[in-house]
Amino acid sequence: MNRQKITTTPSGIKKIALIIMSIWSILLGACAQSTFTNVDVNGFEKAIKNDSVQILDVRTSEEFAEGHIKGAIQVDVFSANFLVDAESKLKKDRTVAVYCRSGKRSANAANQLTSKGFKVINLEGGIMAWIANKKETVK
Repeated sequence: MNRQKITTTPSGIKKIALIIMSIWSILLGACAQSTFTNVDVNGFEKAIKNDSVQILDVRTSEEFAEGHIKGAIQVDVFSANFLVDAESKLKKDRTVAVYCRSGKRSANAANQLTSKGFKVINLEGGIMAWIANKKETVK
């Protein structure tokens, strides 16, 4: 078996590294998750005062019935048809202000919605933070 030793000059190594880094950047850009904006209670309240913003509660129907933000549309993020239901009730040309109980489910929903082209803001801390800040809810 004839073995050949491969030698690379420092400039050759730099070129290879540059090519690898370029490919890596392209791959990361293509695979990057959709983004949404997290806002605190005051930012959320300011956003939903705009009539064009859609308010989305992604908790269960039972949680929604216990109290929700006025004007909210309810679509359970754990429903098998979440995206289909959300897309049928929401308009893509309007911002979606999403919340849940603590902010975790709504972050999940926000990722799903942004992957479908929605512009989304997420309430950090969910309705628990909203209530803790003495903001209004309705039943």
